[in-house]
Amino acid sequence: MKISASIYSQREKPLKDIVRQLSGHGVDMLHIDCPNDDYKNVFDDIRAIRKITKVPLDLHLISEHPWFFQGLIKDCRIEYVSFQYEDMGIVPDVPQIKGTKFGLAIKSETSLDILEQATDYDYVMLMCTTPGMSGGSFQKENFKRIVEIRHRYPNLKIQIDGGVNDEVGYILRLLGVDSIVSGSFLMNHYSIGSGMLSFYKAPSGGSYSVSDFMVPISYLPVLDENNLSFENVLQTIEKYKQGFVLIVDQSNKLKGVISNADIRRGLISQMSKLDKIDILQMINPNPISISDSADLGQMLTLINELNFIILFLPVVDKEGTLKGAVLLNNLTRG
Repeated sequence: MKISASIYSQREKPLKDIVRQLSGHGVDMLHIDCPNDDYKNVFDDIRAIRKITKVPLDLHLISEHPWFFQGLIKDCRIEYVSFQYEDMGIVPDVPQIKGTKFGLAIKSETSLDILEQATDYDYVMLMCTTPGMSGGSFQKENFKRIVEIRHRYPNLKIQIDGGVNDEVGYILRLLGVDSIVSGSFLMNHYSIGSGMLSFYKAPSGGSYSVSDFMVPISYLPVLDENNLSFENVLQTIEKYKQGFVLIVDQSNKLKGVISNADIRRGLISQMSKLDKIDILQMINPNPISISDSADLGQMLTLINELNFIILFLPVVDKEGTLKGAVLLNNLTRG
């Protein structure tokens, strides 16, 4: 997950000092908010930044007519540019500027259906607080919006802007977010280096419950036990490409899981009768699971207490009904 540092979140230090410090710590991008009424000063800053560093620029244009800036974008060789949908009221065609990737920025209250018109864009930027304001709280309904985008629009990369601290950043990694914009948390941290490092470490807090950020069952490989067969298990695992299938009864109670490893062990144990494979022997009837009311801290404690690695964690309610899962394999992504 890439980090884009919002350079205007720190106003006490000279811009050149901030840019040099971020560059020295290896930040992935420099995020620049550009409101329509201040664009001249912003592009003056961009020209100055270009003389200091080669770190890619991540420009957020908050304007009714962002296409008017195409010449400046091209001249300044800006690598990433996002247009604020609500200011435009339309989804414009993607400009064809060599070396620049374009994204569509949308607020939390905007329907994701608008992304049907944005399939030619490279990424979507979800505004999870008020755009242009630093220090706001992350609006947790955006966790579910991220999951929905990942499944409805798999070709769109996802950038998150607003309220990203170490705990939110960890959850965003779990959800497979491609990049985050960090403003006040990073820029006002006692050390930019330690602030960046905190996004790659497990947090100590637990402000969000598992139900806030789990992947719901509608997006998961789930099989009713009455439809259980070796063929159905293999087809379900192949379809969802998660490496496992969750087994439930007619009441959606979790009855077990079958992972790629369970299939491998089952085939080895039944090697002499592959024409009569018993899929029931491959079910793990007591999988590690977690309550939907547990918080992030409790989830991390559970994982750390295991003496083996897990790539997914089923989420159940107090009756044992399957509600979703936390997918841990995204933590291995860069």
